[in-house]
Amino acid sequence: MDYSEAAERISRKFSKSGQAVDLKKIEGKLRRLVDEFGVQPQEAERSVTNELNKEFNIPTAGSGGSAGKSGGGTEQKKIADGVPGDWVTIEGKVVALSAPVSPSIAQNGIIADESGAIRFVAWAKSNAPAMAEGSWYRIESAVVDEFKGIPNLKIHSGTTVKEISEDRSLIPAPVPVKDLHPGIAGVRAKVIQEWDATHDRMLQSGLLGDESGTVKFVIWKEPGKEKLTVGAVYTIFYAQVDEFNGRLSLNLTTATVMKEDGDIPVSGGEAAVRGSIVHIAPGSGIIKRCPVEGCNRALSRQNYCPIHEIQPGFVYDLRIKGWLDDGEKTHNILLQRDAVESLTGITLDAAKEIAENNPLGMDEVFLRMRDAVLGRYIVCKGREIDGRLLVNTCERVKFDSGEHAALLNRAGGAS
Repeated sequence: MDYSEAAERISRKFSKSGQAVDLKKIEGKLRRLVDEFGVQPQEAERSVTNELNKEFNIPTAGSGGSAGKSGGGTEQKKIADGVPGDWVTIEGKVVALSAPVSPSIAQNGIIADESGAIRFVAWAKSNAPAMAEGSWYRIESAVVDEFKGIPNLKIHSGTTVKEISEDRSLIPAPVPVKDLHPGIAGVRAKVIQEWDATHDRMLQSGLLGDESGTVKFVIWKEPGKEKLTVGAVYTIFYAQVDEFNGRLSLNLTTATVMKEDGDIPVSGGEAAVRGSIVHIAPGSGIIKRCPVEGCNRALSRQNYCPIHEIQPGFVYDLRIKGWLDDGEKTHNILLQRDAVESLTGITLDAAKEIAENNPLGMDEVFLRMRDAVLGRYIVCKGREIDGRLLVNTCERVKFDSGEHAALLNRAGGAS
């Protein structure tokens, strides 16, 4: 876009009505819209023109129907009605604030009304007044854009932020897990599984589920944040719904989380895979975990945690990582302690006894478990997440001589 040429065009329009405009100021506004907010050049030119029309009290043709898209935010909208590219005016309650990740950002968080919620970013250059969590505000002439598929509300130098003294009622409604989509949402769900932390800043990750399905969740370490309890039910509001490689996940770091009594049924959503275990991967058997709260990482043989270094007060655990072949496809499987004990017949206490008193130590546990399961036919039930089957239960398949004879007969007939 030729900013100086566009500024000249805008200037000529207003000079005809006797209005003098600052070309550098116009050019600066155009650059900000296009370079900082990703607004299309034609849309940016219309927006600056409409903003000047408003400044000089010049009526615009068709302003009643098109203000929401190109009228500098003159149309008030519900948050749920804003789409990327819109200039909007909204009224909402700040329900969460989070620490800015860049010096160019003055404030960011989540603002909500009765229709929904959206993340907002107030640029440092905007000089907007700081907003307080729990207060209502009217935000005029903000821009809705998109970041990683999620709508965001951008507060820039042309945005007006005014606090609303009235404390309005706001009752958000959770949605079924199956109806989640990128953005901000709430669910009522049960914590099904807790997974190993994969980052030093991660407080907890795992799986949530309700009657309609399951979804991954993550909580990052921030002051006051606590882990969720496996098996407990929570009502969660204002969680950020992210999408990566076609899979959704909930970021609960800035969400409002309330623990509930009782239980809810969780959708089966389980895969049942029947086949033979063809490989047991290193890192299976008895392992040591970091005892630091919120970590739970597997330690090296020297009791070393990649985050918390040497941990002599480690905690023992059991797991099996491997591959199960169903005759058509090989499945990456992960069995946690309960499934490992059930499948191998080796309890955690027995494994500790072997590891601490056998000359081969932990390797002896690995070998015994490998011998107990390798090549055996089993049925694994669990949830497939990111290409891996997280196994809840495992059962051995009993030998059926009749089925075996039928297979041999079919094979003989085929030859």
